[in-house]
Amino acid sequence: MENLGATRRDVLRGAASLALAGSLTGCDPRPTNIVFILADDLGYADLSCYGRRDYETPKIDGLAAGGVKLTQGYANSCVCSPTRVALITGRYQQRLRVGLEEPINDVNFEVRLPDGHPTLPSLLKGLGYRTALIGKWHVGVAPEAGPLAFGYDYFFGYPFGGTNYYQQTDSSGRIVPRDLVFRNREPVRVEGYLTDALGDEAAAWIGAGTGPFFLSLHFNAAHFPWVAPGDRAAAAAWTDDFDRNQGNLEIYGQMVGSLDANVGKVLAAIDRLGLANDTIVVFTSDNGGERFSDTWPFTGAKGELLEGGLRVPLIVRWPGRVAANTVSPQVMTTMDFLPTLLGAVGGRPDPAFPSDGEDLMPVLRGHASVRSRRLFWRHRTATQEAVRDGDWKYLLLGGKEHLFNLAYDERERADRSAEEPAKLAELKNAYAAWNASMLIYPPDSFSYDVKQIDADRY
Repeated sequence: MENLGATRRDVLRGAASLALAGSLTGCDPRPTNIVFILADDLGYADLSCYGRRDYETPKIDGLAAGGVKLTQGYANSCVCSPTRVALITGRYQQRLRVGLEEPINDVNFEVRLPDGHPTLPSLLKGLGYRTALIGKWHVGVAPEAGPLAFGYDYFFGYPFGGTNYYQQTDSSGRIVPRDLVFRNREPVRVEGYLTDALGDEAAAWIGAGTGPFFLSLHFNAAHFPWVAPGDRAAAAAWTDDFDRNQGNLEIYGQMVGSLDANVGKVLAAIDRLGLANDTIVVFTSDNGGERFSDTWPFTGAKGELLEGGLRVPLIVRWPGRVAANTVSPQVMTTMDFLPTLLGAVGGRPDPAFPSDGEDLMPVLRGHASVRSRRLFWRHRTATQEAVRDGDWKYLLLGGKEHLFNLAYDERERADRSAEEPAKLAELKNAYAAWNASMLIYPPDSFSYDVKQIDADRY
């Protein structure tokens, strides 16, 4: 296992602390806080500022108006757990260990992040930040492999891939295990709609301490089951079986409306404390959209390496540093947030665990030109592979190879394989070299059934 000696860790921690102290004596009178908001299964066009037409998301739209909206934001995976691993490690999820590139479920239940691996919260904690995860974890089973073991001071949320929006109880009055919500290591009863509870908890936590803070606010919305606020009957009807007859567009719109309102609660709390100018706020999703999502103009959905399964809304607000009401074509993916956010506050990744992501804050601030990127994805289901290299994309899906020019054809309809055999070969070879440097796929006992992916419970 990768490791650092205690002496070296102390040196790095001291250097990081000096960097933070320097920021306090320079142009910035107060340290910068970070609020990272992650939606669940939200499609690229599920916000009105990204094109949704049948409902509005005014609070998140306002966040975009106050910062930069990226049109080429990507998730590190087309499914849940892998993206969350990439977020907190800043690395390709395939670098870590067997199992973490597939969603943690009842087959690979004991898979977890390796002990001692530095994370975004642990590195910020070393800079003097208080840290919290409020919402969904899904990177290991709490409490042993929960958020508190990986750099978060506080946890209020649930450890699994999906949960009910209203807690259910059994005949003995005990909370059904799938609906458990934890405060740190203890299960708690939540009376209301879970999206509301997460927003309320986040707003309260921001004002409950002193010093710079890092808040990971990982909402449950708009993940299955599709339960609208106030609809306890629909919540009670949910079983562990995926029900394709559940939900509709109206219910989905109400769920995203609740997500938007609760983002608004958090932004209002930041404003009340006078911290808006001292707080970076990021909003994005863990993967592309699902059954009722709008992924226009892309094809594909969660569970696929088509653009609709990977391209996500991505907004960054940092008043006075990132220009308001701007749009950026910069390609940015989940693992970029660790170096980007650390760099913004005077920190850096642990050199023993180098990030696969890039610090893109200079681009977002307009201090550097848009960068071309080469990114890789793989997904076991249906043996999917993808490379994004500049405007070109190599895709293996369903046993067939494709080559697309996304600048010309973002819907991935015009296959250029025959016309550009050299480019196809170049990207295919690049993928093979990258794949050879990663861990092998999980063994068959950890495989994720194709029908189960289609059902999309996780």
